[in-house]
Amino acid sequence: MRLPGESEERNASLSMKYMLMGVSLSVLLILGVVVLSNKQEEARRQRLRQQEQEKETTVLALEHEDGSSSAGGGENPAAGEEEAQQVTEPVPVVGFAGRKSMQEVERLYQENKLTASDLDFWDMYPEEEEFVADTGAEGVTSTVTTGKTVGEAEKDKSARYDEEAKAVAEEEAKKEAEEDPSKDGKHTLLTFADGSEEWVLINPYLESNTYDYTKLQMRADKMAYYEDGRSVSYLGADLSKYNGDVDFRALKESGIEFVMLRLGARGYGSGQIMLDEKFDEYMNKASEAGLEIGVYFFSQAITAEEAVEESNFIIQTLTERNITYPVAFDMEYVQNDKARVEILSKEEKTAVARAFLENIKAAGYKPMIYGTKEWLIKEINLTKLTEYDIWLSQQKDIPDYPYKFQMWEYTTEGEIAGVDGDVDLNICFVDYAEK
Repeated sequence: MRLPGESEERNASLSMKYMLMGVSLSVLLILGVVVLSNKQEEARRQRLRQQEQEKETTVLALEHEDGSSSAGGGENPAAGEEEAQQVTEPVPVVGFAGRKSMQEVERLYQENKLTASDLDFWDMYPEEEEFVADTGAEGVTSTVTTGKTVGEAEKDKSARYDEEAKAVAEEEAKKEAEEDPSKDGKHTLLTFADGSEEWVLINPYLESNTYDYTKLQMRADKMAYYEDGRSVSYLGADLSKYNGDVDFRALKESGIEFVMLRLGARGYGSGQIMLDEKFDEYMNKASEAGLEIGVYFFSQAITAEEAVEESNFIIQTLTERNITYPVAFDMEYVQNDKARVEILSKEEKTAVARAFLENIKAAGYKPMIYGTKEWLIKEINLTKLTEYDIWLSQQKDIPDYPYKFQMWEYTTEGEIAGVDGDVDLNICFVDYAEK
């Protein structure tokens, strides 16, 4: 049994369901239509794109074939030139879509595998050298480019250094030219036996001589040094067996005040010590004539031991003999032959001389070094022999030996009564007889 409103409610519920189902079906239908339309449109667009690609490929292929035929056949040069200007590079034939086209693409790819390093545009711009400049502010620097490659900058730097070095060399040459060693007072000229010359620097640590050479006077081969109108020097002669017979009384009367006698020598080849053949005779006659006497020894010692041997020979020979002038060490150059001492260095010669002089001094005699200007400056180290007097041998009007010396052999060609032929004459600035 139904209630009175039950039938109306059921009918209303059914109507609502049918309406919802209808709406849903409508929506589904619309969506289906839209999807179908989109698929058709996409298919149409895809066909259009494919057609466009095929058209473009066809056009490119035809242009390439036309260009090739024009270049190869030469039928229309003007057209070929115009097309060559329009197309800068040949367009490779890719062909139509398909397997042949893909094979051609792969072939071109294999033949043209380039890397970044193969490209030539990397060197289009020069590499600039950078300099980092400090502005002075803490932690602040700035970079300045020179606009030149590193290689160019290095070349410029090298050229700049060369120019600076050249300028310095020119300045030094100019300075040397301006400073004439003959006038600067710092150099002295050495003239050797072979005629060669050398300017050497004067040693500022060696005592200079203070002689005023304007006070020298020469009269008949006799040299004298004057102060306040009177002679303060002493005239002497050095003699050896080569002078032969000598009249010592005539020497005395001629103005000779002292003699330096050669006591002996060591052979420059044999090395044997020998007494001068005329020594004993000269010694006795000079003493009888009242002349002051000194001696010298021609040394060829090559060791300190040999130098001591020579000096001991002198000391023994002078036993019970009276001399008032020095005992001189004479190591000279040997002309036209080879001497034993030529093998010695400068320092070795100095050591030999020192050994000789020290032994002579220890025996109570006055030691002295004889030599030419060149030998004294070049062959021995005078800074190690400053306590010994110098007997300078320099044959000229005025000596130019820069250091202190006490005796000067001013000629080897003197003429004086008592000696036949040339004789060596000397002036002494020290009165050794009273010293």
